[in-house]
Amino acid sequence: MMRPTMLAAAVHACVLLVAFVSPGSAEAPAKLNVLFIGVDDLNNHLGCYGHPLVKSPNIDRLAARGVRFDRAYNQFPLCSPSRVSLLTGLRPDATRVFDLATDFRKETLPDVVTLPQLFKTNGYRSIRIGKMFHYGVPGQIGTDGLDDPLSWDEVHNPRGRDKDVEAQVEFLSAKQKSLGGSPCWLVAEGSDEEQTDGLIATEAVRQLEEHKGGPFFLAVGFFRPHTPYIAPRKYFDLYPVDQVGLPSEPAEERADIPQPALTSAPNLGADDARAREARRAYYASITFMDAQLGRVLDALERLGLAEKTIIVFWSDHGYLVGEHGLWQKQSLFEESARVPLLIAAPGQARGKASPRVVELLDIYPTLAELAGLTPPSGLHGKSLVGLLADPEATHKAGAYTQVRRGGGNYGVPIMGRSVRTERWRFTEWGEAGTRGTELYDHSVDPREHTNLALDPRSLDQIKELRALLHAAE
Repeated sequence: MMRPTMLAAAVHACVLLVAFVSPGSAEAPAKLNVLFIGVDDLNNHLGCYGHPLVKSPNIDRLAARGVRFDRAYNQFPLCSPSRVSLLTGLRPDATRVFDLATDFRKETLPDVVTLPQLFKTNGYRSIRIGKMFHYGVPGQIGTDGLDDPLSWDEVHNPRGRDKDVEAQVEFLSAKQKSLGGSPCWLVAEGSDEEQTDGLIATEAVRQLEEHKGGPFFLAVGFFRPHTPYIAPRKYFDLYPVDQVGLPSEPAEERADIPQPALTSAPNLGADDARAREARRAYYASITFMDAQLGRVLDALERLGLAEKTIIVFWSDHGYLVGEHGLWQKQSLFEESARVPLLIAAPGQARGKASPRVVELLDIYPTLAELAGLTPPSGLHGKSLVGLLADPEATHKAGAYTQVRRGGGNYGVPIMGRSVRTERWRFTEWGEAGTRGTELYDHSVDPREHTNLALDPRSLDQIKELRALLHAAE
């Protein structure tokens, strides 16, 4: 028979054990929050990516607390196809979204579980502020745009004074005056907080304060630097026009490039002075957006949430500002396919850069793994968690980007498909490259000025890369 003192000790030990394993105990791990920051039309002209002029102190400080991905690529350099791909974890050939009008939920993927929807159904408060799925910019600012209601518990659509002054914008070219579809800009009056992105930051801070107990999936979608490049005057003053350079393009650079590669948003005859004004405005918009990001990061730190929150910062695609004589997106050149991508997560590497090729598709499985959630089967991306622990680790052989050309000189739509490895970019236009091919060696030609596809010495390299390109189909 157990003595009373022994019995008391045993009961005490059992109580301690029950307390330790109880789901409500202090030892139960808390769920990590997610701050998911998407930016519209932002390229890699940023301080943390080595740009000598652009001021992006808050993006830079986010890079200092996480991992910067130096070779990150979007899957389709146009807003809606890229965002649907990222948020569903599926390639555009699976989403069947190749334009700005297709509603994936109604037309192609009615039962898909989106990234925010996964968190929503697992006990997170899922909140959207601004642009996450597609909005027509600037026309649909202040509306739901082409949103997916199943993804969110709560949505907010700020509309700032920038919407009221759109008639005053200046266009890069007199031949191209499509508001939202052409490079244009305006030096804005008023404070940051009165602009749409300023209102987005204000709402994001309010949401952090309200839901600081977590867990939350807070998606913050900034509109700038999407055209029209509208920002308060103080941001334009940071970039004297005479300090804004233009890309240097070899005189014969376009001669060996297939025509489909050169049909997206050409300069249309704007002179160098006008081009400098446009680049200045684009940079001013970046720094303005960066300041709004800073307000959100400040709140995260003030509320003690920084070490409890996974932060992902991404752009939906890159953006050309005169490279190859082109502006904007829908190109398969590096400047359009490459994107900034930063991830800061508790317990992961800080202030590191990864040279590995990654895709926006990889974000979905990464967040699911970091949060301990089971993602849907059949995602096309690969988790980046290994690179967050060791940024030099192996990841994948190549990143894939595609774009569609339709109508006009082509008669029927054709697809351009590109694969990027750490050294090479290989592109085919039309079925099996019937409308042209491109090959660039980034070890000696990072600006993609010399197309090696017609060089007989490239045949073996092309064969290898063509096999890699078609492996994604």
